[in-house]
Amino acid sequence: MTERDPRAAHLAQLASLLADETRAACLLALLDGRAWTAGELARHAGVAASTVSEHLGKLVAGGLLVEERQGRHRYVRFADARAAQLVEDLAAQVAPQAVVRPRSLRQSSAGSAMARGRTCYDHLAGRLGIAVTDAFTARGLLRQDTGFALTDAGVAWFDSAGIRLDRASRRPLARACLDWTERRPHLAGVAGAAVCRHALDAGWCVRIGSERAVKVTAAGEQALAELLGIEVTTLH
Repeated sequence: MTERDPRAAHLAQLASLLADETRAACLLALLDGRAWTAGELARHAGVAASTVSEHLGKLVAGGLLVEERQGRHRYVRFADARAAQLVEDLAAQVAPQAVVRPRSLRQSSAGSAMARGRTCYDHLAGRLGIAVTDAFTARGLLRQDTGFALTDAGVAWFDSAGIRLDRASRRPLARACLDWTERRPHLAGVAGAAVCRHALDAGWCVRIGSERAVKVTAAGEQALAELLGIEVTTLH
């Protein structure tokens, strides 16, 4: 009899953490890259605060989340980019027809905003994320033919645009992340995070509502047109 792979038990434990709808709802909410309180996640998941606290405890113990305390408030966020990537990749495998159709105008409007542009943990997604990825590729800054990889011109572009790349990070410089609304890969990794961080810090994009949706500002329209040739009107 062959020995069982020692990773099997750990994989089963990880799978069990994800195999709960309330925990899944919390993890999907945290893909906006921000830290949330237990109360906020309870309201989002539609369960009691005591219930969500128990679930969050399991996710923290399992290494997917970490908690931070500020005064009497307890916040949770993803433990690292790898944990967020795992949830992103699994969520992208959900078939489009499995997503519930909006039941109200408000839900429909929120869904449209998310499809136009949103954050996917720490990078841009939706039509905005795809437009940025396509512009990088068309200008020879990103290669997709042999996997996602920044070219030398791409690295130089970040320097010329004044966007800092964390080259000491252990994450890939560029990584493909399957966009669940566009069904195409958008730019993630260090480069994707740098673009998203700069877009928010520089006021190119602002968050709207309580979900992950973002919209491009007038300053952002000008910057994206000048730096990447993106016409924001094509995202609507």
